[in-house]
Amino acid sequence: MTDASVSESGHRLKPLTPAMLRELSARSNLKGAVRSLCHFGVIVLVGAMIWKITSSYVVLWALPLVAVQGYLVAFLFMAVHETAHKTAFRSRGLNLAVGYLSGFIIGLPYEYYCLFHWDHHRYTQDPDKDPELIVGVKPKSDTQLAIAYSGVLQVAGRLWLMLGHAVTGKVTVPWIPENKRAVIVTEARVYAGSYVALVGLSLWFSSALLLWIWIVPLIIGQFFLRPYLYAEHTGCERTRSAFENTRTTYTGAIIKWLTWNMPYHVEHHAYPSIPFHALPKLNEIVDGEILYRGRGYIRTTRETWAWFRRQRQDG
Repeated sequence: MTDASVSESGHRLKPLTPAMLRELSARSNLKGAVRSLCHFGVIVLVGAMIWKITSSYVVLWALPLVAVQGYLVAFLFMAVHETAHKTAFRSRGLNLAVGYLSGFIIGLPYEYYCLFHWDHHRYTQDPDKDPELIVGVKPKSDTQLAIAYSGVLQVAGRLWLMLGHAVTGKVTVPWIPENKRAVIVTEARVYAGSYVALVGLSLWFSSALLLWIWIVPLIIGQFFLRPYLYAEHTGCERTRSAFENTRTTYTGAIIKWLTWNMPYHVEHHAYPSIPFHALPKLNEIVDGEILYRGRGYIRTTRETWAWFRRQRQDG
């Protein structure tokens, strides 16, 4: 994942001097720790409130908090993403620790995702090589499109793939190199075994704790996460320029906090070595070069939905 000032298509990017790039690329254990601890802390707090309510009253009263928890848990994907780039912290060990924990919580094996995401950056918007496009849904009706936007199929698909790796001991997807396949199998077996153990403990203690503070929120959270992810590249150009094949979506401070500043997605793809906390400053420098601009996620979701429908109608 390299930083470049000129794309293969010849599109001129607004350059960063070496000094500017070094300054913006500085990683911080403190900033990574604050963001991580706040994110996990809010999840623990909301989870405790859900458990208190469900223990004292009927589950119905906790459903609004379950939805909030869903948003918080699902967007731990952003912690996985940032630590996959090893930019959340200066310390490699902290990147790995937060990455493994976050990946386990959202059912996304960390080592697998790192390799998946590496190829996504190498081949962004290449329909034959970008893993996001290869595994992406191709809806043939509005019903299938709605299911795709729910994110349920994507979560089920990655859990099924992980289970396949764990049971068969084989990895055949093209973005996992031969020398990494044993690692992916071991990781899948650790994840699957841990999930089975947690289910067993829940049944042993006749406890629905994990159901209401983790599993149900994770499913609900996909309804928020998937439209956000579709906004990143859907409808953008199929070129090598990050300023043409990616969208930056301008949104509010709370959303930017929850997403670790990844709405600045053009900036991230153009300069992936720059950590999350420096992306707003980078945006100020390269804003004029951005081709695709989302104006909030509600409006952008309408646009991406319409794009999928046009693609289906055009054959």
